[in-house]
Amino acid sequence: MDSPMLAAMSDLAVEMRAIRHDIHRHPELGFNELRTAALVAGRLRAWGITVHERIGKTGLVGVLNAGTSERAIGLRADMDALPIHEATGAPHASIHQGISHSCGHDGHTAMLLCAARYLAQTRRFNGRVHLIFQPAEEGQAGAQAMIDDGLFERFPCAEIYALHNWPSLPAGTVATRPGPIMAAADRFEVTVRGTGGHAAQPHLTSDTILCAAQIVTGANTLVARRIDPNAAAVLSVTCIHGGTAHNILPSEVRVTGTVRTFDPVVQDKIEAALRELVEGTAKAAGCTAAIEYVRYYPATINDAECVKHVLETSRALFGRALVSDTPAATSEDFAFMLRKVPGAYVWLGQGSDNHAASLHHPRYDFNDEVLATGAALLAALAERRLT
Repeated sequence: MDSPMLAAMSDLAVEMRAIRHDIHRHPELGFNELRTAALVAGRLRAWGITVHERIGKTGLVGVLNAGTSERAIGLRADMDALPIHEATGAPHASIHQGISHSCGHDGHTAMLLCAARYLAQTRRFNGRVHLIFQPAEEGQAGAQAMIDDGLFERFPCAEIYALHNWPSLPAGTVATRPGPIMAAADRFEVTVRGTGGHAAQPHLTSDTILCAAQIVTGANTLVARRIDPNAAAVLSVTCIHGGTAHNILPSEVRVTGTVRTFDPVVQDKIEAALRELVEGTAKAAGCTAAIEYVRYYPATINDAECVKHVLETSRALFGRALVSDTPAATSEDFAFMLRKVPGAYVWLGQGSDNHAASLHHPRYDFNDEVLATGAALLAALAERRLT
């Protein structure tokens, strides 16, 4: 990292660490980030940044201008926490039972605040930076809510960038890739219905549990037998509910799961194949079955040119950056923004002996040592892309 920016970011990161710990101590679930949004808005205004609130319910955008250009770059961070009881034992641990920042969004918010303060102080760019603080990333499509609320009509962006901490990478390592980087996320629920009855007289019933079991078994062969081996996909059954007693065959069983894909064609094939499997298996078993299939997050697709900008910026700052060989099967609602504006989603390594827990784990905590690194990358992208 060049020494002036490194020194500045290192100094600012001390203050941002305190802010990160405060946000971590007071986590808020999606669309309830009132305290967090107020904290962010207050800081931005104190630094002379114009703030627009209540975009996508609890989202907000800070607008920072310099020079005469109308060109704008978007930098985005997510603010919401998860319904997970924290087990870190940290001094700044969550004070709210059953809610914690187990995905590091507190760190993302602090990094963007750090970048915002640096850019407000230096203003070494020509154009406009839109600082996008998004609610409800965790399964509630807060990005889409902001878009529906006119995000890009009110705050148009030529490009947009976002960072996510990545525990499996060495601390401070920047990695990204062109094309798919995170999977589309689908949810399915199959409801099998039949004639329940006494377990000692199965011939008088239609066995919904056996039918559901056959559906589960068949579903786990779809990726291997219906999808091209060169394509990537995951299908996992995660819940089975049915029955209330050891001697009664239930009249209804529900099977729930998720599908992750990177290609809409593969996504279509898996949904069609799963529907065929459910219908055919239920008919053969003398049952009926209905399937609800919801595509709630699209795949996160990076723009190749924007990825090039990230890699060049990171290498200029830190002397290194990685191109990931494979995407991750987890999902991310920044995908909605990338469907509207070219941009890049970037992984920031935070792995160390003290930060080895995976995302969404009760013992996970963001690594404060990478705050300055992430903030510097965001600020440098704004400077380089608004020259």
